[in-house]
Amino acid sequence: MTTFKEVDMFARSLSFRVKSNMLSAYTQTFDKDILPLLRRQSGFRDGITFSPRRQHGSRSQINFSGPGGTDVTLVSLWDDEASAETYNTNSFAEVLKTMARFIEGIPEVETSDVVNSTFYKIAVLAAA
Repeated sequence: MTTFKEVDMFARSLSFRVKSNMLSAYTQTFDKDILPLLRRQSGFRDGITFSPRRQHGSRSQINFSGPGGTDVTLVSLWDDEASAETYNTNSFAEVLKTMARFIEGIPEVETSDVVNSTFYKIAVLAAA
């Protein structure tokens, strides 16, 4: 039987609207510029970007080029709140500057304690 140790983890959610026809350029810039910066941050574990699906008839799909832009939520996972706060203080402004050409308005930031994550349990088990 495999047992998992209890692990503390912290999440930052960044919600914003990507300008019309810019989602593809945003994802390329995220992969090329923002993700490497995040990976250099102490305590960073993973990042995932969500975009809600839009209904088009009987099919749903991500709206990559629709009018009015695309709502996006970027969740970054951290070892602890202190690591996330250090990133917020030292590097977040650089990320916002990189994203400025792609986003409309001011991004909304929320922070959370992670209460359950199969991703992190798998990562901890693999590291053991």
